Amino acid sequence: MRRLAIKKTSIAVLLLIFLSPNVRSLEPAPQLLTQAIHCLAVKSFLPSSGTNKLSFGYYFDEKSYPGEKVLYVVNFASPTRSNGLVFALFLSQDNNHQVFNIQNNASFVLSKDDVHGVSFVNPPLGGGWTQERLANAIDQIEKQPRFTVSVRDFLAADTSTSCESYTDPQPKEGDK
Repeated sequence: MRRLAIKKTSIAVLLLIFLSPNVRSLEPAPQLLTQAIHCLAVKSFLPSSGTNKLSFGYYFDEKSYPGEKVLYVVNFASPTRSNGLVFALFLSQDNNHQVFNIQNNASFVLSKDDVHGVSFVNPPLGGGWTQERLANAIDQIEKQPRFTVSVRDFLAADTSTSCESYTDPQPKEGDK
């Protein structure tokens, strides 16, 4: 009888250890992440998906670009996959609005053979320095919980959020 109790306890502990990262990912996504995902969606950076929920991770960086705040967001292909899309969003304030300016994106696959453990399928603009920043951000995101966010949640309009992107039409010289 005692052996059975020890086996059950051992199995319970192993299951708890094994499942603990998944339990952490059940936390609701932070508002900053949800707002960033909203901007990625309205600016058409997220791929079409037949699913109602998508898997994300993020990393907030105030060091790589002096004087700038950058939010790196990864949209994983699925909650258990090690590939996806990475985005760099520069944050600023404009009156009472949080501005999310999408400045770079790339698709990636985690790879032990590549420098920084990341192989870019579609490399980002900006060359090696930018790739290094994105690879570092992906590495940081991999160490944190992933968040499953419903499409309904991030498509909801947020009047305190303003979305910009490098793909937005630029004003002509005469329009200034």
